[in-house]
Amino acid sequence: MSFSSMVKDEMADIIPASRHCCIAEMAACIAVSGVVKDNGLDFSGDPDHLRKKVFTLLKKTYNIEQHDENRTISPDEAKEILESVHYEELKDGAVSGLILKQSCCKRSYLRGFFLAGGSMSDPSKSYHLELVCNGRGQAEQLRSLLSGFDIKAGSMMRKGHYVVYLKESEAIAEFLNVTGAHRCMMELENLRIEKGLRSDVNRRVNCDTANINKSLAASARQLEDIRYLIQVRGLGRLPEKLRQAAEIRLEYPELNLKELGEMLDPPVGKSGINHRLRKLQELAEELRKE
Repeated sequence: MSFSSMVKDEMADIIPASRHCCIAEMAACIAVSGVVKDNGLDFSGDPDHLRKKVFTLLKKTYNIEQHDENRTISPDEAKEILESVHYEELKDGAVSGLILKQSCCKRSYLRGFFLAGGSMSDPSKSYHLELVCNGRGQAEQLRSLLSGFDIKAGSMMRKGHYVVYLKESEAIAEFLNVTGAHRCMMELENLRIEKGLRSDVNRRVNCDTANINKSLAASARQLEDIRYLIQVRGLGRLPEKLRQAAEIRLEYPELNLKELGEMLDPPVGKSGINHRLRKLQELAEELRKE
């Protein structure tokens, strides 16, 4: 099952306690996927989630028994439903403001909108949630509702439809929280933590690898300079401290500066051994110029 289906499964099982919230959710379903016909009201879209929610809302809110979830709602039943959602006031897909007066109703509307026209990608791969709208007015109203919950959404045109989308993980998590899909929100948060830890580990490994490669390259250059000094002048003519540094580097080419300094007698710090090796490098460069 896709993550999007998991979200819709959870949302389909959420039934608002108040009638006005049920109406708000029904209004979203109708505004996005409702099809008004001469023989009544029908719904296009996902039969496994949208129709399940409509089936439940009809019984709870309008006392309409649907023995078959795929049955078209009769004209008499449809009239009551359409009046309750102020269908005649629907403008460019945007519903009447009377339906969205309270925060709880706004939450229910957003939940119904996702069930009717929403989808999201698998958060283990990417963060993307989108809501397909039937008009510019509907898209603007939707973005305004999301903004009221501090959820910043973008919009675009695709195949003649306005699409409102969320691409930030924090915004998607807040959308799931607002619409009541708390189990999926926690699953998303867990995936975000796992991805963050994985990214942190990879970053540290890459950093360690880069440091190791840098140390190996530096060691190779130092060995080259020391061998050149041996060939041209010999180590016996070097000052004692430089001679010790050269000999210890030849003996332990794999050690880093800190470990190398600790091998000297007496031991010196990282900056001390680095200073001596740099002096050897400068001396080798001078001899090469000569």
